[in-house]
Amino acid sequence: MSALVTFEGREGNRLVADRFGESGQPVLLLHGGGQTRHSWAAAAQRIAALGHVVYCMDQRGHGESEWVVSGHYGFEDFAGDLVAVSGQILAETGARPVVVGASLGGLASMLAEGEIQRGCLAALVLVDVTPRMDHGGVGKVIGFMSDRIEAGFGTVEEAADAIAAYLPNRKRPTDLSGLSKNLRLGEDGRYRWHWDPKFILAERSPGGAKAALVEERMVAAASNLQVPVLLVRGRNSELVSESHAREFQELVPHALFTDIQGAGHMVAGDRNDVFAGAVEGFLLGLKTSEWV
Repeated sequence: MSALVTFEGREGNRLVADRFGESGQPVLLLHGGGQTRHSWAAAAQRIAALGHVVYCMDQRGHGESEWVVSGHYGFEDFAGDLVAVSGQILAETGARPVVVGASLGGLASMLAEGEIQRGCLAALVLVDVTPRMDHGGVGKVIGFMSDRIEAGFGTVEEAADAIAAYLPNRKRPTDLSGLSKNLRLGEDGRYRWHWDPKFILAERSPGGAKAALVEERMVAAASNLQVPVLLVRGRNSELVSESHAREFQELVPHALFTDIQGAGHMVAGDRNDVFAGAVEGFLLGLKTSEWV
């Protein structure tokens, strides 16, 4: 069973999370840009069973967390929220969290620990995200998230069809209850993704001078990582290539690396058992080390 808890972000914004477990080394799970905290439910229960207190948090503008009036949805804003939440978890549990960050969550984590406040995290698991990523793959993700952003969907089934077309290699689920948690029903009776449209309408175009600056900032942040790190890549990832993974290992020589066969960018969704096993192995290793 989980308990609903709230945190406060860098702008005083309300952040909603589910907490699994009551004690042990805290673990914070941060979803990707097109997701909510519910994408972590299965992994959270497995990790809590190992003796951890686990938090699955909706990032700013996503799920039940507050849509920020300022419209600030830059990577540094998500990273700032993480620094603030890490301090609150420390005050509550007596320990900094191990963060498992997928895509957006991983980028925010790299900036938080590598640039904004070193030592704010106990350890870091990056899920199919590196400082540099394939621009074509990034563009595909942004295109999917931008499509129907205003028109929405007439039914949950229609949204499921859109996902099936985007991820043709993944089996379409028969139970759509999980998907419904990633949608919000508007007053007009149409379903839209459960995040603030300002998030995707912000300038996120792949390539170009601004993207290059962001990449270099992420490279610098990664180079500063001194906490234990695990990079989990989906072997069929359309965003993180083998060369990107090799570059990351050169930037962070102490990082461990796992390449999951049969998984794309949505690693946890594609091969959840294998993914959870890799994270569990990393966490068990931390218990016997001097790091945590």
